[in-house]
Amino acid sequence: MTATTELAPTPRRDAETDRAAQTDRDAETDIVLRLAGTTTVAEGVLALDLRADDGGHLPAWRPGAHIDLVLGPDLIRQYSLCGQPEQRDRYLTAVLLEVNGRGGSRHIHEALAPGCTVVARGPRNHFELLPARRYLFIAGGIGVTPLRPMIAAAEAAGAQWQLVYGGRSRASMAFCDDLVASYGDRVSICPQDEVGLLDLPGLLGEPRPDTLVYCCGPEGLLGAVEQQCATWPSGSLRVERFAPKVIDAPVSTEAFEVELARSGQTVVVPPGRSILECVLEVGVDVPCSCQEGTCGSCETPVLDGVVDHRDSVLSDAERDAHNTMMVCCSRAVSPRLVLNL
Repeated sequence: MTATTELAPTPRRDAETDRAAQTDRDAETDIVLRLAGTTTVAEGVLALDLRADDGGHLPAWRPGAHIDLVLGPDLIRQYSLCGQPEQRDRYLTAVLLEVNGRGGSRHIHEALAPGCTVVARGPRNHFELLPARRYLFIAGGIGVTPLRPMIAAAEAAGAQWQLVYGGRSRASMAFCDDLVASYGDRVSICPQDEVGLLDLPGLLGEPRPDTLVYCCGPEGLLGAVEQQCATWPSGSLRVERFAPKVIDAPVSTEAFEVELARSGQTVVVPPGRSILECVLEVGVDVPCSCQEGTCGSCETPVLDGVVDHRDSVLSDAERDAHNTMMVCCSRAVSPRLVLNL
């Protein structure tokens, strides 16, 4: 699954947080993983058990995190971690075969076999589980993967929670039997061929001030959930997207300067080119993957200037603060940006 996130408003990041984020990114290295085994967990869904090739511990992660899998020179895809964070010897993810996709899931289903190795990057988390008294988890299809460890964390914390899980058919819904066996009637399995579409007005029609809503799935579901939650308290909804959200505002077509504070260089970004392209061209390395503002790999602290945000990752509050940006897709409103690169 390609992980993309649009978060409800959260507190503004401060300079210390930005420095920590930059340090984490600078420390990021490739991890060689060995595919220990695979399991078919639903029709067209393959779970991967990935271990460190050297047998050691893997980088820690928290519910909502994803990793990049480097499947080829131009084939890097993001998949949510759906195992147990305390198991430091393995990463578990589940991949839906998308026949008409961009090739990542097909490569995993057809070319990877137990015993082979694959390079990973991360983990990263733009869909983190925040503390709350109550949670409503809404999953659509393979969107259940990041919610699975969230549910376990909510249960361990003693919070009240409910999962409503929709899919085309029961056979296509990964982990549904395990979730029901573990948590009973707090899990509602809603196959479309049996019960129709999820009853979102019934679930979300009445705002609940003490409840956080977490949703992951196809764009139609996310858009409908966002619409239903429009009257909920600010910060109640957090969603993770498979693909970039359509942004109605026109793209800025003016050239602008970008000062790279750490390297001491300045680049001019013309219309039709991204900041990422121009920065890489002058030899400044920036982690990148999707190049469409969905994975969060290229998130970069902004030291000065006003950003034309075009990503599907940052919250409204983070965009308004203008102290971080995705340089693969976002541009500038001001004539000059200063970035911590």
